[in-house]
Amino acid sequence: MSRTTEMVLGILGGLIGFCGAFFALFIGSIDEAVSGSNQILGLGTSAFIFSGLAVLGGIVVKFNPKLGGWLLLISGVAILISISLFGVVPALLLVPAGLMGIIRKPKQQAAAA
Repeated sequence: MSRTTEMVLGILGGLIGFCGAFFALFIGSIDEAVSGSNQILGLGTSAFIFSGLAVLGGIVVKFNPKLGGWLLLISGVAILISISLFGVVPALLLVPAGLMGIIRKPKQQAAAA
């Protein structure tokens, strides 16, 4: 069964997640320079890691749909928690792709008589 939809949504969500993570890292470095707090920097780093996991899940979903679906679902929720507003678009792409990878069943082929 073709899992192109899940793969495209996963890779696209991961790449958009990288953009949000880079922005959070940028804001975090400015915050650390001004106030000395590195909390946003840590959240940006976790979003960066989970974006990489999302791209990996988008690739894996072609070969092992259940594992790839769980990777996409976990990374979508984790990105949303990590960088909240900047993680909404990646989460909107990753969570449905993950659910499709987990729930969607392969088509049954009719037995030849």
